Amino acid sequence: MSDRLRVGFAGTPEFAQVALAAIVEAGYPVPLVLTQPDRPAGRGMKLQASAVKQLALAHGIAVAQPRSLRLDGPCADDALAAQAALQAADLDLLVVAAYGLILPAWVLATPRHGCMNIHGSLLPRWRGAAPIHRAIEAGDARTGITIMQMDAGLDTGDMLLVAATDIGPDETTGQLHDRLAALGASSLLQALGQLAQGALRRLPQPAEGVTYAHKIAKAEAALDWTQPAETLARRVRAFDPFPGCTALVAGEAIKVWRAQPVAAAGAPGALIASPEGRLLVGCGTGALELLDVQRAGGRRISAREFLRRQPSAAA
Repeated sequence: MSDRLRVGFAGTPEFAQVALAAIVEAGYPVPLVLTQPDRPAGRGMKLQASAVKQLALAHGIAVAQPRSLRLDGPCADDALAAQAALQAADLDLLVVAAYGLILPAWVLATPRHGCMNIHGSLLPRWRGAAPIHRAIEAGDARTGITIMQMDAGLDTGDMLLVAATDIGPDETTGQLHDRLAALGASSLLQALGQLAQGALRRLPQPAEGVTYAHKIAKAEAALDWTQPAETLARRVRAFDPFPGCTALVAGEAIKVWRAQPVAAAGAPGALIASPEGRLLVGCGTGALELLDVQRAGGRRISAREFLRRQPSAAA
């Protein structure tokens, strides 16, 4: 087998862009990229191309943006056009990373070696849409990247390569995302090299330890002060940068971007007096010290700056 595999790519956000950049820089021919349709974004809500599309166009790679890949669905015309493009691309492999569309059986069967997924967890833990968020929220000490052979299930395919990393005690989803994106790209190149040499081995996922990383719902952003401070601190880290945690503090609705649990006692949701000028809120167990916050329409500020502008909160 030639080591110049013809590699198609399906992905959308920055996590996927890092992998596509690695494939291109390694010299693999990329005849086709699939990505989500342009979406309104920013204050002006103008249509914006995905990070993957921007990179693909910069390298002169053909881009397809089907709304669906179901040949029998309401967007069948899009799916048929994508099918024709995939067949014409004559792919050895389709690499998938945070694409955002379910791949039906016909897609999985089109490339000669099927579809290879870059997943941001140590499978079978945290299958699903938000593995990075959920790993931090749950207090996991380690996570990583699994390069997986895709099948018809939800992240259930055979493992091809696994790379683990520790989660830092103060690491946010944004920080871990960037580290895993780089780890995913390097792991993918290793897997592609093994595939080209005929040395890639498939290992079924263990039946034990399966968990699901459900998509983040906006309702989860509100901090519930009856929960333990440790739990809330992890959620603040897990929801940074999206969607951010919200809370009512001194009668004002704010976003909480950085916080830490402390050994203090107070009624859940009540401010705890602090002679050092710290912003402490009672929780179900312990207290949460708010470190960085944001007022509606404002910027991130330190808790000390918040207290200077909200004297009643310091009482």
